[in-house]
Amino acid sequence: MMTERQQSAVLAKLAEKFGEAVVSTHSDFGDDTALVRRERIVEICTFLRDDPACLFDFAMDLTGVDYLGETPRFEVVYHLYSLEKKHRVRIKVRLHEDDPTIDSVVSVWPGLNWYEREAYDMYGIVFRNHPNLIRILMYEAFVGHPLRKDYPKAKRQPTVGPQE
Repeated sequence: MMTERQQSAVLAKLAEKFGEAVVSTHSDFGDDTALVRRERIVEICTFLRDDPACLFDFAMDLTGVDYLGETPRFEVVYHLYSLEKKHRVRIKVRLHEDDPTIDSVVSVWPGLNWYEREAYDMYGIVFRNHPNLIRILMYEAFVGHPLRKDYPKAKRQPTVGPQE
């Protein structure tokens, strides 16, 4: 367990700025990670991009995670990197199964547009205010979200043929 004194400067700054919106932090294995509340995700991401000590100008990845059987069930994970500062941070947000909704951060990093669409398509995570939240990998008639752990692997889907 990392003590407060050993906490990275980015995590300390994040915790200081956002207080209770930062649920927990750690730097296990050298990976700075913060679990934050979904209500302030856009504000937190904007801060991480714009603060001179952070400057996370490169959103490397966004993915969903399904912790079937846990509450909250879903997690959205953002991997951020600063090209200038050469540091990285992982931001996590937990979402409940009955409301897997979070604000889109496409306004902060436009490059996350397709990543949010993929998380929507595969896990059913809804990104509020996304400019074009439609399926990206599965076809529109596909029913369900195939990376959810309770998705039946033998489920039959509507067949799709050539459009006339």
